[in-house]
Amino acid sequence: MEHGFIAWAKARAARLPQIRLGIGDDCALIAPSQTDSVVTTDSLCDGTHFILSECGPRAVGHKLVSVNLSDLASMAAEPIAVFLSLCLPRQSSGEIASEIFEGVCASCERYSVAIGGGDTNVWDGPLVVHMTAIGSAPAGGAWLRQGAQPGDAIFVTGSLGGSILGKHLDFQPRLSLARQLHPLGIVRAATDISDGLGIDLLNVTVASRCGAEIELDRVPISQAAHERSTQTGRPSIEHALGDGEDFELLLAIAADSVDRVPKQIDGVPLTRIGTFVSRTGLWSKTKRGVEQLPPRGYVHG
Repeated sequence: MEHGFIAWAKARAARLPQIRLGIGDDCALIAPSQTDSVVTTDSLCDGTHFILSECGPRAVGHKLVSVNLSDLASMAAEPIAVFLSLCLPRQSSGEIASEIFEGVCASCERYSVAIGGGDTNVWDGPLVVHMTAIGSAPAGGAWLRQGAQPGDAIFVTGSLGGSILGKHLDFQPRLSLARQLHPLGIVRAATDISDGLGIDLLNVTVASRCGAEIELDRVPISQAAHERSTQTGRPSIEHALGDGEDFELLLAIAADSVDRVPKQIDGVPLTRIGTFVSRTGLWSKTKRGVEQLPPRGYVHG
């Protein structure tokens, strides 16, 4: 199965952007860049990150690419190539592999990314897919989690919560938004919201050695979060803070540059939801005052 699949995959990927040497050799060759290389990797497992019997393998391929490109977007990096590895269930392995690859190819074509290679294996367990993505840092340097300072504004893109109703499988990594925002030079720190606003914001505060104060009534809550609220009985804001897999961007904006933040980019709104503070930890600001906010998020397995 493996050799035939590799030959087919090489031919199928021929229409995509190419690197110096891609699928078919022991290693890939990528031309050196004048800026830093940015590398990320993610694994997705049936039953944890998707349910194969419900979404189908093409959706898995699409999600795998998008998850990795979201990481690159969070550092304002430009994607170059991805590397795909599959651990396929023994039953129907060939059909599943080709369908996943079609989903990967469609997403790579959409975002002008090369497929540089990968690996396939068959086993008696559930489907596990893995991808490594390589990008190049923008001129001026990549965004990092560290760098937020007390007084900086906290911004998020899009709306949050309820991703389990569909967004976790079908979303757009914010590459174009990052590409347009980076040259403004107003972002001090950034990350993508994959584990949940609470956990990912905490990651930025820890890296930056500060705290954060969120104004809960400013958090953009998605319609899906409101729908989840009716299903679970929990407030919509809890879903916005902790559901995870929103794959939006969380940004620290210099205090003197808030007026330069676009209201939206490519139709995606940017919303100020709070401020970084010197007091460590997460805090919520409501009409009742300021209270400590436990970091909520989705634990992947």
